[in-house]
Amino acid sequence: MEIVFATNNKHKVREISDLLDKNFTLLSLADLNITEEIPEEAETLEENALFKARYVHEKTGLNVFADDTGLEVSALGGAPGVYSARYAGEGRSFDDNIEKLLREMQNATDRSARFRTVIALILNGTEYLFEGTVEGEIIRERRGDDGFGYDPVFLAAGYDRTFAEIPLGEKNRISHRAKAVRHLLEFLDKVKL
Repeated sequence: MEIVFATNNKHKVREISDLLDKNFTLLSLADLNITEEIPEEAETLEENALFKARYVHEKTGLNVFADDTGLEVSALGGAPGVYSARYAGEGRSFDDNIEKLLREMQNATDRSARFRTVIALILNGTEYLFEGTVEGEIIRERRGDDGFGYDPVFLAAGYDRTFAEIPLGEKNRISHRAKAVRHLLEFLDKVKL
């Protein structure tokens, strides 16, 4: 089955490709020559994921899924949340976002946080939502060179290595995105495509 992952993020494509079995052919936006950035202007992860999936579905007519992920930090009232990718401002880098996060949490004693991913699927014209979360905490300095986004400062519960220190295969067993994708795949398996 061909399915489109509505993203231009090569890191996400790599993570998702690692989770799919041989029954699926994953197409990225680059494979379809869709190079424009799809706006993420909604107030929730669910709305952003649905908007991206609808946008690509309307353009291609293909079965498509899209995700939106947020880092939700307790000491910051759930921020950066839906604004995680642009926390330090539009056009800013992952490094800028991490710097702002660490600066704002400098005096925080409660360092608990969670990553939450929502996947919106449009399959044969019907919309579905799937969610995955991973609990953890924000450490005080960066560690590790793998991963992307907030991975160097996120320590999953029960682990002594950040997401940026964990090999991709191991991360894909516990991550928020992996959990949401597993829910998606379980659903696709049930509908017997």
